[in-house]
Amino acid sequence: MKKIKAIIIDDEPLAHRIIERFSADIPYLDIVGKCYSATESYAILSSTEINLIFLDIQMPRLTGLDFLRTLEYVPHIVITSAFEEYALEGFELQVSDYLLKPFSFERFLKAIQLVHANLELRNTFDKGEKTVFIKVDKRQIQIEISEIHCLESYGNYVKIWLSNDMYLTPRTLTSFEEELTALTFQRVHKSFILNKDFVDYVEGNMIVLKNKMIIPIGKNYRQEVKTWF
Repeated sequence: MKKIKAIIIDDEPLAHRIIERFSADIPYLDIVGKCYSATESYAILSSTEINLIFLDIQMPRLTGLDFLRTLEYVPHIVITSAFEEYALEGFELQVSDYLLKPFSFERFLKAIQLVHANLELRNTFDKGEKTVFIKVDKRQIQIEISEIHCLESYGNYVKIWLSNDMYLTPRTLTSFEEELTALTFQRVHKSFILNKDFVDYVEGNMIVLKNKMIIPIGKNYRQEVKTWF
């Protein structure tokens, strides 16, 4: 099992101690760096492959959410904050999870398991495998990658649409994007990634799939869609 390399970015020493204590009980999680401000982390991120950031929001000079917007490559993010009012904005930035302080070990473990599942899925695509296991409720379901018509963002979940089925899995759309776009998939909207093999036709700012789903083309993706023709 590949280990998750994580860093903590939080201006509170107590928060560091809690995350470190919880992490010590998860064998596949390594804390490889600790920062007390967001700007401290740039040196680590530029020199080390980091899979996960535990990120506070309210910090001096640069808030956690503003820090996220500065990153060119964004690893998995688990927000650790005492302020619940930033949760919606956090999920709009495609964070993996949002832990409200004080959080329990059980809740912490659930967040790590989600990140681990996402990383394992990435390894599946990197190996060129033709099927993938996704978590649906308490089951792990195997599906053919080539049978996926599109993926739709649904809060902190993703709807995976097949010809006659739809599965809801606890992931973010962005976590699928890097793995899938190396294949025949393309993001065409902030809420949709589709399989170009299942496109029936494009009309105006809409894409119609062969299963008759209608997908909107986001303003920022229209130029990319035009390159298909």
